[in-house]
Amino acid sequence: MESTTAHVRLEPWSESDLALLRAVNAPELMSHLGGPETEEQLLKRHKRYVALSTDRKGKGRMFRIVLPPGGEAVGTIGFWEQTWQGQRVYETGWTVLASYQGRGIAAAAAAAVVDRARAEGRHRYLHAFPSVDNPPSNRLCRRAGFSLRDECDLEYPPGRPMRCNDWRLDLHGVDDPPLRR
Repeated sequence: MESTTAHVRLEPWSESDLALLRAVNAPELMSHLGGPETEEQLLKRHKRYVALSTDRKGKGRMFRIVLPPGGEAVGTIGFWEQTWQGQRVYETGWTVLASYQGRGIAAAAAAAVVDRARAEGRHRYLHAFPSVDNPPSNRLCRRAGFSLRDECDLEYPPGRPMRCNDWRLDLHGVDDPPLRR
């Protein structure tokens, strides 16, 4: 099943998307995430993305971001189950190829992925954890309707400490005031 907004289409991740994963593994796109992954790490990630996108138990989905009408793949976005502060939630993350940034593509994709996570009906909250040093991703969270909860320390990739902002969106549509401004 496809999800469409005015500017993008989300298509489920598939076996044929490994080249896109390699493209978004560029140093300039991975600078806030510990740098590019090795080929072995990419193959493992691709396998996880394919498995997640074929799962039908509500554990989440991964998508390629596609520009209509031609269907050019320009990025990735998804949501997946995570335990955060003792609660099961969805987490989201995205990457848009550098040559397509600044066009509202990530914002359109984020709106579409919020709709998809909401439609699952499985978890109340969707979180995003961009680096505090990544202003564009933090602006995107605000634009997509997330509320800034607080700063937190995460390991990403495993073994690498990262200072992040915890952004949360209430998928039930209840007013979710920020803890922090």
